[in-house]
Amino acid sequence: MTTPASASPSNWALTFRALLRNRSAVIGGTITLVVLLGALLAPIIAPWDPLKFDPPNRLSGPSAEHWLGTDQYGRDLLSRVLYGARFSLSVAAVSVLAGLLVGGTLGLLAGYFRGWLDLTISRLADILIAYPAILLAIAFLAFLGGGFINLVLAISVVFVGPFIRVARAAVLTVREELYVEAGRAMGASDGRMIFRTILPNAAAPLIVEVTLRFAYAVLAEAALSFLGLGIQPPFPALGSMVSEGRAFLSLSPWGSLVPGSAIVLMVLGFNLLGDGLRDALDPRLRQR
Repeated sequence: MTTPASASPSNWALTFRALLRNRSAVIGGTITLVVLLGALLAPIIAPWDPLKFDPPNRLSGPSAEHWLGTDQYGRDLLSRVLYGARFSLSVAAVSVLAGLLVGGTLGLLAGYFRGWLDLTISRLADILIAYPAILLAIAFLAFLGGGFINLVLAISVVFVGPFIRVARAAVLTVREELYVEAGRAMGASDGRMIFRTILPNAAAPLIVEVTLRFAYAVLAEAALSFLGLGIQPPFPALGSMVSEGRAFLSLSPWGSLVPGSAIVLMVLGFNLLGDGLRDALDPRLRQR
């Protein structure tokens, strides 16, 4: 049986070259890489302890000592933003991965087997998507309490429905291809067809969805932390930093401006990267 075009090495090489020629992908990838490096290397590059109080320097603006200023307790904002980004990206990575594993697997099974299984899983996706995402996350956290694990659970549950939809739609398209029919005719098992044939050729929409869900996860974590439902002070979280800085906007805007700008930068990077991946992985857009 011949290798499908979408899964061939030469086609992936063309996709990678198209990605490098895409301005949005390059800019978004650069921003994302810088943010990831800053978060991963926070213990090394942070100039101050993010929890260290320095009352004489509280609410100060950018200076040679504190590049991005300090908050109401004199804590260095650059250090706190680096650690806050580290926490946000950790929550985003685990919640997106959990949503992909659960939602992607359910969508894969629904699209391949169809019938009553497809009907049941599709109705589950409809129920999850029907609830406003942030309200569903707030309800989970109000019931379970704050903390890293509960925050991840709340956000990942929100992502299960969209991942089911994307995976199911991709599989429904792939399963009608001739090479799938040929595999069935040759006696390939369902497991082999799903993991060796269907999944590699349905991966492109899921890859794009993952990058876009990263942006949503960062925003969701920031919103929940802003409302006081995320990790609790004094540990730095970007959303809670924005919330704490509101009371001192007239004295020093840096306490809210700096973490708010970090959130915007992360979301912008993931969105641009997702748009670039979508254009590079779609053969019709790539040919243009």
